[in-house]
Amino acid sequence: MFFPRRYNMAPDPAIQATIDLLAGAAGGMACVLSGQPFDTVKVKMQTFPQMYRGLTDCAVKTYTQFGLRGFYKGTSPALLSNVAENSVLFMSYGFCQRIVRTVAGLDKNTKLSDLQNASAGSLASVFATLVICPTELVKCRLQAMHELQLSGKISQGENTVWSVMKGIVHRRGALGFYQGLASTICREMPGYFFFFGGYELSRSFFAASGGKSKEELGPVAVVVSGGIGGVSLWLAVFPVDCIKSRIQVLSITGKPASFMNTFSSIVRNEGILALYSGLKPTLIRAFPANGILFVTYEYSRKLMMRYSGYF
Repeated sequence: MFFPRRYNMAPDPAIQATIDLLAGAAGGMACVLSGQPFDTVKVKMQTFPQMYRGLTDCAVKTYTQFGLRGFYKGTSPALLSNVAENSVLFMSYGFCQRIVRTVAGLDKNTKLSDLQNASAGSLASVFATLVICPTELVKCRLQAMHELQLSGKISQGENTVWSVMKGIVHRRGALGFYQGLASTICREMPGYFFFFGGYELSRSFFAASGGKSKEELGPVAVVVSGGIGGVSLWLAVFPVDCIKSRIQVLSITGKPASFMNTFSSIVRNEGILALYSGLKPTLIRAFPANGILFVTYEYSRKLMMRYSGYF
């Protein structure tokens, strides 16, 4: 089918939203498949730091007990979580960029500054949070299921996506899927400010040094920029993510603790460094996984724009 090129026209908002959603879904899938083993180790170390001496110890014990499949516990909800999150995130990102232009009094085709893009990303994370909280709750519990059973918090048998979901509904009802919502919002809003800010700032650097526009950058520059964005996110909000994981995993029985109570309990009983348990595998994962996320997003988006008649 022939599509006339419309080089100087902005895409129709509905078409742009659909393209951003599909490209975000592709990026989210690529991110999970490339980084799931490190994410599993991160969650285990965050929620049960007393069981592991470090990254290597956790990885060796996981492999010894379950083999390679042990690193892919929670992959199904992780895929659902990341595909849903990034679909909504990147679709909302485009929408929030238009809001920022309106608030700043800019023309709809005006390129935003790196700071404005970071602000749009932070605002977009609010919409993504409503999608990611339930799926990440299931993912984290599956990843830490062995440790939950060893600690006696749950009995044997609750080790599938369906059984975990049934357990949540049985104990808390439908709203139980939103345990940790406040801490998730506290993580996402500043985190995605640094995520998109780091990505756009890095792309600006590569574009300026190479005498190109951002859209003309090659895959290596996009991967490196995405990796910088991912590392920036986790360095900024990792303690908040640790608190969120504790709330979501350890509240499987009993009343969920509040964000501040969980924070004070960790600092009082384990020390401030406990908030950084699992940081090493997270940073190792963040660079390649988020680099792959962005390069998949950017190139699938360009491909769909081209086939829609925009370039």
